[in-house]
Amino acid sequence: MAVTRPATVPATDTQPVPAPQSTPSSPLVMRIIGAVALAHLLNDLIQSILPSIYPMLKASYGLSFTQVGLITLTFQVTASLLQPWVGYYTDRHPNPLVLPVGSLCILGGVMMLATVGSFSLILLAAGLIGIGSSTFHPEASRIARLASGGRFGLAQSSFQVGGNSGSAIGPLLAAAIIIPFGQGHIAWFGLVALFSVGLLYAISRWYKTHLALFKIKAGQAATHGLSKRRVTGALVVLALLVFSKYFYMASFTSYFTFYLIDKFQLTVASSQLHLFMFLAAVAAGTFFGGPIGDRIGRKAVIWFSILGVAPFTIALPYADLFWTSVLSVIIGFILASAFSAIVVYAQELVPGNVGMIAGIFFGLMFGFGGIGAALLGHLADLHGIVYVYTLCSYLPLLGILAILLPRTPKRC
Repeated sequence: MAVTRPATVPATDTQPVPAPQSTPSSPLVMRIIGAVALAHLLNDLIQSILPSIYPMLKASYGLSFTQVGLITLTFQVTASLLQPWVGYYTDRHPNPLVLPVGSLCILGGVMMLATVGSFSLILLAAGLIGIGSSTFHPEASRIARLASGGRFGLAQSSFQVGGNSGSAIGPLLAAAIIIPFGQGHIAWFGLVALFSVGLLYAISRWYKTHLALFKIKAGQAATHGLSKRRVTGALVVLALLVFSKYFYMASFTSYFTFYLIDKFQLTVASSQLHLFMFLAAVAAGTFFGGPIGDRIGRKAVIWFSILGVAPFTIALPYADLFWTSVLSVIIGFILASAFSAIVVYAQELVPGNVGMIAGIFFGLMFGFGGIGAALLGHLADLHGIVYVYTLCSYLPLLGILAILLPRTPKRC
C-alpha cells in the first residue's frame, strides 16, 4: 500500500517532487528557461529606457530631481503593488494569457511615452509600463521554476540575468537611438514590445499544455520544520535585506548618470557607458549567485552579497573617476548575487505559493526602488547628488541581519 499510493496519486502533498525531477535534462524545458530569460531581457530593456532618458526629459520639460523621482515612483509603485496579488491569484488559478496581455500594456506605455508632451502624461505612460511589469514577473518566475528540473537557483538566476542584461543594454540603445534624435524615437522600442508579445504568447502555449504536470498545490506541506512565527520572522528579515539592496540600487539606476556628470563633468553619453558597466556587472553577479546558492547554500550567498559589499559602497563617494568605475563594477557584481538566493530561499520557506512569493519580492524590489528614487531625488535637490551617495553607502551594513535567518534542510 505504501508503495502504490504515490504512483496512483501524482503530485500529492506527501509526494510533491517526482514530476519536476523527471525533466531536468529535457531540451524543451531548457528552451523554455531560455525563452523566459529572453522575455525578461526584453521586458527590462524597455523598463530601463525610462531612467536612461531622465536627463533628456529633465532638460526638455524643466523637471526637478523631485519630479524625476516621482516618475520612478509611479513606475515602481504600479509595478510593485499588483505583483503579490497577481502571484496569489495565479497560484490558485493559473492563466497563461496573463503574460502576453501584460506585454500589451507595456507596448501601450512605450508608444505613449514617445508621443506625450506633459509631465502628467509621462507619469501615466510610466504607470502603464509598470502595470505590464507587475503581470510579467510572478508568472514568468513561476514558469522558470517549473521548467527547472529541480535546479531552482540556476533557473531563477537565469531568469534574473535575462532581466539584468536587458537593463544593461537599454541605456546603450537609449544613448544611440533616443538621446541624439529625440523623444519620438522611443517609438522604435515598440517593435521590441511587439516581439515580446509574440514570444510570451508562445511561452504561454507551452505553459498551458504542461501546467498539469508541474502544478504545485497551495496546500503543499512544508518540510523545513520551522514554526509559522519563525518563517514570518525570516520573511521580515529578507524584506529588510531587499530594502537595503534596492534603496542603494535606486541611487545607481536613477541618479548615477547625474552623479558622474556633476562630480566629473562627463557628457551624457559617457555617463551612460559607466551606467552600462555597472548594470553589466549586476547581470553577471545575478547569474553566478543562483548556481552558487544551489551548491553552498542560499544563506551564505545572501550574507556575503549584502554585508560583503559595504566596504566598497562606503569607499565610493571618495574615489576619483577611475576608481569610481572600478568600485561600481565590484558593487554591482556582489550586490546583485543576492536576489535569486533571496527569492528561492523564501519560496522554500513557504512552499505551494511560488507565484505569490515571487510577486511579493519582485514587488518589494520595485516598491523600495521607487520610494528610494523619490526620496533620494528630494535629498539631491536639498543637499546635492554627492550627498546622496555618501548617505546611501551605509545601507549595506543592514546585511548583518542575515545572521537571523534560519537554516533549513534544503541547503538554505
